[in-house]
Amino acid sequence: MLKKSLSVFTLAALLVMNQGCNTTKEATKSSKPLRIIVLDPGHFHADLLQKTSYEQVDSTVHVYAPEGAEVKAYLSKVDQYNTRSESPTNWNEKIYTGPDYLKKMLAEKPGNVVVLAGNNQKKTNYIKQSVDAGLNVLADKPMAIDAAGFELLKEAFASAEKSNVLLYDIMTERYEITNALQKELAKQSAIFGELQKGTPEQPAISKESVHHFSKIVSGSPLVRPAWFFDTKQQGEGIVDVNTHLVDLIQWAAFPEVVLSSADVTLTSARRWTTDLTPSQFKLVTKQDTYPTYLSSSVKDSILSVYANGEINYTLKGIHAQVKVLWNFQAPQGAGDTHYSVMRGSKANLIIRQGQEQNYKPMLYIEAVGTDAGYAQAMEADFKTVEAMYPGIELKKDTNGWQVVIPAKYDNGHEAHFAQVARKYMDYLKAGKLPDWEVPNMITKYYTTTQALQMANQ
Repeated sequence: MLKKSLSVFTLAALLVMNQGCNTTKEATKSSKPLRIIVLDPGHFHADLLQKTSYEQVDSTVHVYAPEGAEVKAYLSKVDQYNTRSESPTNWNEKIYTGPDYLKKMLAEKPGNVVVLAGNNQKKTNYIKQSVDAGLNVLADKPMAIDAAGFELLKEAFASAEKSNVLLYDIMTERYEITNALQKELAKQSAIFGELQKGTPEQPAISKESVHHFSKIVSGSPLVRPAWFFDTKQQGEGIVDVNTHLVDLIQWAAFPEVVLSSADVTLTSARRWTTDLTPSQFKLVTKQDTYPTYLSSSVKDSILSVYANGEINYTLKGIHAQVKVLWNFQAPQGAGDTHYSVMRGSKANLIIRQGQEQNYKPMLYIEAVGTDAGYAQAMEADFKTVEAMYPGIELKKDTNGWQVVIPAKYDNGHEAHFAQVARKYMDYLKAGKLPDWEVPNMITKYYTTTQALQMANQ
């Protein structure tokens, strides 16, 4: 895709001068090829992208948003990053707030990359209008939350190709070390063998993610906007967090393979609610009452949110399952957790993150069958992955082996946003995404939005 497009880095001066800076003098001040526009930040993921400074990115960030608590919370967090004692950032936020914020951004275009993390009901339209205007877009997931949004997203990808800009979503979970190692170990035939086809009852690849409404982000309790609990605005769990899980399955089971909706067959999907009390709602939103748009989800003062969802499907004939669960608050010492299994002909690769693991993700190799030579062959093949991640090692346990991972690779969820951003910058410099990324993003959102329709039937 975009094979004929010129690099953003090569055309930096032209892009900056032609994208609505107030004066030519302002445009020529920066030697940085990338200039960020943050549009309507309503989710803390917008903040986390700016927890780090980037060599290629100008420190001036233009923010367009409606007035309100959400943009204030975003600016407060960026200020916290700027003023911290260790590795402070130096973002200079230029802010416009007003009801015409989107129109004004599209008219001025003071940068070349739009960052989107906020209300998902609005997001797909923001994406489409931004790429139509010739702007690159780095968007938080999900980029579409229903079938209509999926159709608009497909139009946005077509427009991005026509405009020679890059539209990309923020898949942080690819950078979590146990996910990365599970993928690499699955490539080693002496360790994993071949991915099994599985059955509906025992899928070949399963992923489950447990999240919490009340949590700590960058050292402070997270305040969520009230619309986060409105599935018309946030999207149901089946199309939200499951975006990550469907992505990981595609990425690990069929690395760098171009996929399409024809490769997907949905077999079943279901959704169910997490119930919140008024005091719980107030704790995480700081609002005393439920807004009127949530009234249809409230009965006897209890707010029921369709935050949970499960999808069972086949991908190229391989049975897969993804499941997301939302609780109000994690047990003491715990946080969001992840479980995953890939079933191979020689071994299963399992990520566990329960109490036994002290709520830290750990990766295991558990052999299937009784091949007496498996251990020796597996350990020899493990050296290939060890060369990629120096310091990892095997530790024998009751069911097989634990992959012991040095602390240097466990940099935490918040650090993964900078890793995604840097990868996206590499793509901008190259002027294209890998050939498989766009069709696989489309396949991913087809899977989640079609599953929502099935679950609602």
